[in-house]
Amino acid sequence: MRWALVRVSLAVTAMVVLAFAVPLGLVIKEMAKDRAFSNAERQAATLGPVLSIAQGREQLEWAVRSSPIGDTGQLAVHVPASDEPGSLPMEIGTRRAAQKDLLATQRLGRASIAEVSGGSALLQPIAISTAKIAIIEVFVPEDEVSNGVATAWLVLAGVGIALIVGSVAVADRLGVRMVQPAQRLAGAAHDLGEGRLGARVPEKGPTELRSAAIAFNSMADQVVQLLANERELAADLSHRLRTPLTVLRLNAASLGESPAADQTRAAVAQLEREVDTIIRTARKAKPQTRATTPGVGCDVSEVIHERMDFWSALAEDEGREVRLAGVGRPLRIPVARPELAAALDALLGNVFRHTPEGTAFAVDVHHADDAVIVLVSDAGPGIADPEAALVRGNSGAREGSTGLGLDIVRRVAESTGGDVRIGRSVLGGTEVRIWIGLGLGGWRSARGTRSARSAGERRGHRLRRRRAEH
Repeated sequence: MRWALVRVSLAVTAMVVLAFAVPLGLVIKEMAKDRAFSNAERQAATLGPVLSIAQGREQLEWAVRSSPIGDTGQLAVHVPASDEPGSLPMEIGTRRAAQKDLLATQRLGRASIAEVSGGSALLQPIAISTAKIAIIEVFVPEDEVSNGVATAWLVLAGVGIALIVGSVAVADRLGVRMVQPAQRLAGAAHDLGEGRLGARVPEKGPTELRSAAIAFNSMADQVVQLLANERELAADLSHRLRTPLTVLRLNAASLGESPAADQTRAAVAQLEREVDTIIRTARKAKPQTRATTPGVGCDVSEVIHERMDFWSALAEDEGREVRLAGVGRPLRIPVARPELAAALDALLGNVFRHTPEGTAFAVDVHHADDAVIVLVSDAGPGIADPEAALVRGNSGAREGSTGLGLDIVRRVAESTGGDVRIGRSVLGGTEVRIWIGLGLGGWRSARGTRSARSAGERRGHRLRRRRAEH
């Protein structure tokens, strides 16, 4: 495209230059010719009155010599013979015109131009008496006729070349401005096709190419998001297998000593390693905030009771003291039941995996006008780096730990506009606080009433203040 624009610009500019320069050069040539012959006519006109009053050859020769061009050999006077007996025609100066041209000028009675060797001759008739016409011949050399024409052609040629070069340069820059964004777009598409998902295109250039770059970047973001969601789904499913695996591991530990028990424990351990491998190899992806739709939600108290019934049996086997508070009444939240159950299983499973047997833990629920806060705390050793624990794939140096469980919890909280924080619990160990917002989904309490938009905005301000206080 770049060279095509350059060629088109070169052709168009060359045609324009030729269309204007050639006629202008011809006009300048004609003007130079007219200037030279006009000057010759003025020279002949100054000599006309002298011919009318001059008597004899001496006076005519003196008149010719007194002319500005008389001594240059460019002026000649042809006087016909008079009516006196024995009178002969006179020629003063150097004659260059042919006799037939002189006779034709006398016959026509008007000035004419004759081609002669080395230039042209202006033949100007002058009446000196009745029926007697003298001819003044002014020689105009060829260099006077073309004086300044070569310079004018050179100037026109220079201007034309400058215009062509300038138009080619502008066309080249325009081509670069159009081609480079297209090349960047093609390169980014090639990179994306080869799996380099970070390929993006600068949104610069002409409007059409800028729109194409914006569309490409949007498409690339969607591809990345789709792949991330796919990997995330695979990792989530793998992590959810940990809950039954934990049960199997605890049950296998109570089988005693026998070859079958050893094989069962070995199989469970291998299955745990495989699940951990799947989770670690799943690509890291930015959590996607899920929009909450009306009518989707669950009773947090009911779900917590259900999951605690499951984990309490394991806690009793390991001698763990369990405390449950704040779940005495229904609390509706804008989170799907499976999502909340997966988040609770992830947190409670971490308690059983990463704290010694006999370690106490507690689940507390606090309800405010704008949020529900779920606290899962334990009396274990705690988490050394809470910030790193919230990063996918980096919850600590513990083998098999990927941080995906906390990532599931965080996505559940963020889907409602809330968040997850890790700190020290009153029991001495780790406290994971899940802040579930109620304003985004339009949920209030068990009454299920909806608020207007302005009320929702006020709730958002109060929610941010409560976060700051906590």
